[in-house]
Amino acid sequence: MPLDASFVGRTYPPTAPYQVGREKIREFATAIGATDPAHHDPEAAQALGHPDVVAPPTFPVIVTMAASRQIIEDPALGVDYSRLVHGDQRFAYTRPVFAGDELVCTNTIEDVSTRGGHGFLTTRTDVSTVGGEPVVAVWARYVIRGEA
Repeated sequence: MPLDASFVGRTYPPTAPYQVGREKIREFATAIGATDPAHHDPEAAQALGHPDVVAPPTFPVIVTMAASRQIIEDPALGVDYSRLVHGDQRFAYTRPVFAGDELVCTNTIEDVSTRGGHGFLTTRTDVSTVGGEPVVAVWARYVIRGEA
């Protein structure tokens, strides 16, 4: 089933809050080899003027991947998850993510197209604090492989 192009511009309700934990940031930083002390040591982060440890730039993928389920699992859109491949991702920051942040995501479908028998889906996830402060916008492009 092809993707439904009428979904372009659709925005989904905000997700439940995600509490960013200090240990989660440390674990993520360790997993990706980010050794900057500001990712691990609160005192090092505070010496740089931050309230707590700072998440590496790709950390929001933890929050946005979970939030993208709203889109991927929307049966009316027509995404066959077994054929989905992550194609691209980019981040535009307003400010860094810190331990202690409570983040919510709002997903919007920006583009739906078909090329060469494959579906392409571009989403934007606006990540903000529960108080409404913008943190980062994350764009993702998914390829839904066509039938062989």
